[in-house]
Amino acid sequence: MKTKTKIMMALKIWVVIYPSITIFLLMLGEQISTFPLYIRTFILTITLVPWMVFAGLPLLDKGIQHLKGFSSK
Repeated sequence: MKTKTKIMMALKIWVVIYPSITIFLLMLGEQISTFPLYIRTFILTITLVPWMVFAGLPLLDKGIQHLKGFSSK
């Protein structure tokens, strides 16, 4: 994989994961704060990894393709 492709993929992941983690912690942070760290991490990852793979990144890719199509017109 080329370096440019890796950088673009890393940026896409960051653009989706940062707000997702922030919203997750805003909504559920207090409720899960009493759990041990390994349980909180498990809850966070079991929720956000599927979101990233099946919804977040595909939505971002669709948005990027839409913008590319819009800008070429």
